[in-house]
Amino acid sequence: MKFFLLFLLIVSISVAAQINPSHITIARDSFGVPHIFAPTDAEVAYGLAWANAEDDFTTLQLVVLSGKAMLGSALGKKGAQADYVVNLLRCRQLVDNQWQTLSPDFVALIKGYVAGLNAYAKAFSGQIKYKKAFPFNEKEYLTAVVFSISIFCGADHVLPQILSGKITTIGFTSKGSNAFAFHRSRTTTGEAFLAVNAHQPVEGPTAFYEAHLQSEEGWNILGGMFPGGCLIFHGTNENLGWGHTVNNQDKIDVFQLQMNPNNKNQYLFDGEWVNLKVAKAKLHVKGIPVTIGKKVYWSKYGATVKSKQGVFSIRLGANMDCKALEQWYRMNKAKNFTEFYKALSMVSLPMFNIMYADRYDTIFYISNGKIPFRNPDPKYQWRSTVTGNTSATLWNEFKPITALPQYINPPSGYLFNTNHSPFLATDPLYNLNPKLFDKNDGYELFDNNRSKRFTELMKGIDKMDYEHFKRIKFDEQYPATLQFAYTIDSMMQLDANAHPLLKNIIINFQQWDKNAIANSKGAAVFLLVYQYLVKKLAGNAPRAITVQEGIETYQYVYVYMMKHFNSTNLVLGDIQKLVRGDDVRPAGGLPDVLAAAYTAPYKNGMLRVTTGDAYICFVRYPKNGLPIIESVNTFGASSHPDSPHYKDQMELFQHHQTKHMTLDKNEVLQHAIKIYHPVNN
Repeated sequence: MKFFLLFLLIVSISVAAQINPSHITIARDSFGVPHIFAPTDAEVAYGLAWANAEDDFTTLQLVVLSGKAMLGSALGKKGAQADYVVNLLRCRQLVDNQWQTLSPDFVALIKGYVAGLNAYAKAFSGQIKYKKAFPFNEKEYLTAVVFSISIFCGADHVLPQILSGKITTIGFTSKGSNAFAFHRSRTTTGEAFLAVNAHQPVEGPTAFYEAHLQSEEGWNILGGMFPGGCLIFHGTNENLGWGHTVNNQDKIDVFQLQMNPNNKNQYLFDGEWVNLKVAKAKLHVKGIPVTIGKKVYWSKYGATVKSKQGVFSIRLGANMDCKALEQWYRMNKAKNFTEFYKALSMVSLPMFNIMYADRYDTIFYISNGKIPFRNPDPKYQWRSTVTGNTSATLWNEFKPITALPQYINPPSGYLFNTNHSPFLATDPLYNLNPKLFDKNDGYELFDNNRSKRFTELMKGIDKMDYEHFKRIKFDEQYPATLQFAYTIDSMMQLDANAHPLLKNIIINFQQWDKNAIANSKGAAVFLLVYQYLVKKLAGNAPRAITVQEGIETYQYVYVYMMKHFNSTNLVLGDIQKLVRGDDVRPAGGLPDVLAAAYTAPYKNGMLRVTTGDAYICFVRYPKNGLPIIESVNTFGASSHPDSPHYKDQMELFQHHQTKHMTLDKNEVLQHAIKIYHPVNN
C-alpha cells in the first residue's frame, strides 16, 4: 500500500511539473465567481480545481473518495453503501477497460484537473479532513464521474427497491428543471434567448458551482458544474449555449434471473446454467478498524443483487461507456451547431434533455439519452422486471442520436422543457408525434404544472420581450388546472361553516389564487397539504382525494400550525425559509411551479428549502459580438461561512434578480476584485 501511494504521488508530481501555475490566472469578480485564464485547456482545468478547492474543499474530498470507493472511511455506513455500489457497477473496471479509447486532449484535461487538486491538497494539507483522499489519480477521478452518472440514471432508485423486496417497476423522478429557447425571429430584440435553470439541491455535492473558463486553445465558456467538475455542464460559450433538464425515458432495466436450485451461484441462460461472477468489495467503514468484505455479483446482464425476493441484474448504459465527460468537453468547445451535434453523436452522455440556442439561427431541443435497442416483443414489459434467462432480452447496442426525439428551428420559434413530455415541447401544431417513436424507450407523455403554466404564459405572445422571458422563469403561479397525481377538488368544495375549528384554514385555502408567493396564506396551507398527502398516499395510484381524506388533511394542517406557531393565520414565508448559516429568510415557491421549492424540516415547525430553483442563467445571443449574460446562484460562490461570498447572492436570488456576467477577458480583469495565480509549490 505504501508503494502504491508513493507511485500515485510520483505520478501526481510528474503531471504537475508539466503545468506552470504562474501561467494560470484566477480572477475573482465582485461575487467571488472564478474566471480562469491560461494558455492550455489542461492549465485552465488545473486552475478550476484550485479555485473550487478554495471554495469547497470538503465536498471535493468526498468526490475523490467516491472514486476510490472509500466514502465509508469518511461517512461511515452510508458512505460504505455508496462504495459497495461503485464496486457492484464495476465503475473502476469500466474506466480501466476504456481508458485507452479516450482522446489525448481530454486525458490531458483530466490530468490538469487532478494535478491542480493534488497540488492544492499538498499546499494546504491542514485543510484535509479525510486523510485517505489524497493523493488521487485520473482513473479514480473518472471512476467518480461514472458512479455519479450511474446514480443520475436511476441506480440509486432501483437498488433499494431490489434489496427491500419491492422491485416490480422502475423509474426515475426528479424535482425538476427548466430550460427555454427562443429563436431570434420570435423575440422583440432580434436576439436568440436561452434560459438555463436547473432545479437541484441548494447545498452539497450536487449543488451548482459557477465558473468561467478561458484558454488560448479555443475554450471560453461560463456556466455551472457540480463540485469536482473539470468543465462546464451547462451554460454558454461565445457562440452557443445549452441547458439541461432531467428526463425520464427508460435508462435502466431490471432482469430477474432464474437460479439453479442446486447451485445458488448459477443462473439459466439460453438453456444452460451459467456461473455468476463473484468478487469481493473491500469496504472501509469509519469507526471499524478492520476492512469489511462484501460479495458483489455480475451476470451477462450486469451488476447483480441477491434479495429475499430473488436474484436480479440491472443493466444501464451509464456504466457501459466512460466518455460522458469527454462528450461534455466537446460540447463545451463546439463553435456552431454542426460541431455541437457531432459531440452529441458520441451518445456517451446517457441522460438529460438538452435545450440549445446559438448566435446564428438555430434553436434545438433533444430528449438525450443512451437508449438501447430493446426486443419489441410485447411480452417483455421493459418498464417492469424483465425475464433474465434468454439472449432475447440481452441488449448490447444503442440507438444513434438521430433516433431520439428532437426539434430544430420549429416554425413556432420557441422550445421548452420542464421535465415533461418531449412531445409537448412547442406550439401544438409543431409537436412530434409519440407514435413515431419506440414505446419501449419509455418517453414521458404527460404535462406537468410547469409545462401547463408555461403554455398559459405563451398565450397572446407574438414576439417575446426579454423582461417577459425572465418573468416566465421566475413565475410562481400554478396553472388553472393543477397537474398533481392526487386531485384535491373535494378540499376546495368543502363547506367551511360545517367545520368551525378548521374554518379559517379552509377559507384561506379555497380563496387561494394558486400563487406561491411568500406572503400568501393559501400557499402556506397548500405547502402542508402537499407534504401530508405525499407521505400519506405514497405508492398509491393517482386518484381524487375523498371528502374524509380532505377533512383529515385540514385537521393535520390545523394541528401543525397551532402546535408550532399558535396561529392559523400564517403566510407561506412564515413556514418556508431560505436558510444559509444563521441567515433565515421567508421563501416563496412550491413544488412544481416554475420557480420551484422543495423543503425539509428545519426547526420550530419551519421548513427549509433544500431543493428547487438553483443555478439560473439567462443568455441573449446578438448576431455579432459576445453573448449578453445574467446569472444568479442560490447563495454564493463559497461554502465557507466566514467568506463574503458565502451568501452574497442570496438577496438577489430571493428577489428574482440577477448579476451581470461576461466572457470578455478584458472586462473581467478590469473589474476583478482579486487576481492571482495558484500557489507554486
